[in-house]
Amino acid sequence: MVLTLQVGVGTIIGLILLIIILIIILASAIRVVREYERAVIFRLGRVIGAKGPGLILLIPIVDQPRIIDLRIITFDVPRQRIVTRDNVTVEVDAVVYMRVEDPLAAVLRVRDYQIATSLLAQTTLRDVIGQVELDDLLARRDELSKKIQMILDEATEPWGIKVTNVSIRDVVLPESMQRAMARQAEAEREKRSRIIIAEGELLAAQKMADAAAVYATNPYAMRLRELQTWAEIAREKNLIIVTEGGGALGSLVGVARGVAQESPKK
Repeated sequence: MVLTLQVGVGTIIGLILLIIILIIILASAIRVVREYERAVIFRLGRVIGAKGPGLILLIPIVDQPRIIDLRIITFDVPRQRIVTRDNVTVEVDAVVYMRVEDPLAAVLRVRDYQIATSLLAQTTLRDVIGQVELDDLLARRDELSKKIQMILDEATEPWGIKVTNVSIRDVVLPESMQRAMARQAEAEREKRSRIIIAEGELLAAQKMADAAAVYATNPYAMRLRELQTWAEIAREKNLIIVTEGGGALGSLVGVARGVAQESPKK
């Protein structure tokens, strides 16, 4: 009776252990791959393909998965100290946006695609900025970013990587260069102001020449303008106006009276 009880307890313990082992094996054989992930499966060291998303079954101990994220990954390109083509030292940093298009290539053709892309971005940034002048770097930043993106995308295509965008974030200039550029901008504004003043004086001189030509053809108009000027001057108190004598004023007054007498008749 005791022997039968001992055998029953041992059997139960063995069954419990077996069930636990089966649960562990089953848990390791079932994997859930998210929508934005792919699982590259290695079976005894040989790749059998990329699976997912959803539920995938693995052979325990035999299959080894490597999960690859397909979402866009961003990383900073550390600030690089670069000498431009016109021998100006600048510090430039950038941001790179990339994603995995081919999980198999990203696993099989490069050991760590993120580190490799980051180092390649640093080298490409230095090469591209070193081939342009400072003015082009400041004025054509978007074009240079697109150029860097195209070079990176072409270089990382065999790795299954797609570089979607590169943005040059900041350009730091030496303090001496900043002062020189400030003086240049100030001189440029001074030149513009002088040109505008000269153009205004030229336009005013042309208008005055046209007015002088009109007054030359009609002396009475010139005289009326003179009287108008006197009237404006006479508005000031304690001011005595001395004019030249002559018959011109009398003739002008006579013409004015004649015009005044003809107006009631009409």
